[in-house]
Amino acid sequence: MDTLFAYGPMVLSGIGLTITLSLASLVLAVFFGLLGAWAKLSRHRLPNILGNGYTTLVRGIPDLVLMLIVYFGGQTLVNSIGEMTGLWDYIEISPFIAGTATIGFIFGAYMTETFRGSYAALDKGEIEAALACGMRPLTWLRLIVWPQFVPLALPSFTNNWLVLLKTTALVSIIGLQDVMYNANQAGRSSHQPFLFLLLAFAVYLGLTFLSDLALRQLRNRYKLQ
Repeated sequence: MDTLFAYGPMVLSGIGLTITLSLASLVLAVFFGLLGAWAKLSRHRLPNILGNGYTTLVRGIPDLVLMLIVYFGGQTLVNSIGEMTGLWDYIEISPFIAGTATIGFIFGAYMTETFRGSYAALDKGEIEAALACGMRPLTWLRLIVWPQFVPLALPSFTNNWLVLLKTTALVSIIGLQDVMYNANQAGRSSHQPFLFLLLAFAVYLGLTFLSDLALRQLRNRYKLQ
């Protein structure tokens, strides 16, 4: 217990960073997801190809590999372009930006399928009726599309969010001091890695439990409407 009290606060200090990283990645994932869903639902060939290529690429590359490619390869690419063009000097990509961009890009592909499937399941007759009545786009989106879209998307959205939250542990590989990084450091310093891995286990379990509880309440609210 003395060891836990000595190093536990260091592990718990990473919770704020883990939550911030998760929320920032979620915003980016929703953006990519909406863009990808639009591309895959488009009647034009080029957006279809790009949308399908995006989801296929993400499904085919392990998350860890993509994280390392973005962090190390992206920094090399950016600085090579700067050196060739003379537009900027050396730029260092922070682990937070690399982690957010990578996780957002990865889960944007999963959100793409969530949003695409939910939109495809909408009652198109109601939308056509709204357009025929001359209803403004923002009005029919708010009154017709949104109330149907959210209940359809929430189950898959919840699953994506919970997996995203756990996937943030990968950023410890690139040196970002989140819960997992701090747990590894505490384990090495105290020579009790299993103890602090259990603490990290409890933290992630608590975060996912609270997230699932909140999103479950949201799902229940839309069921009552």
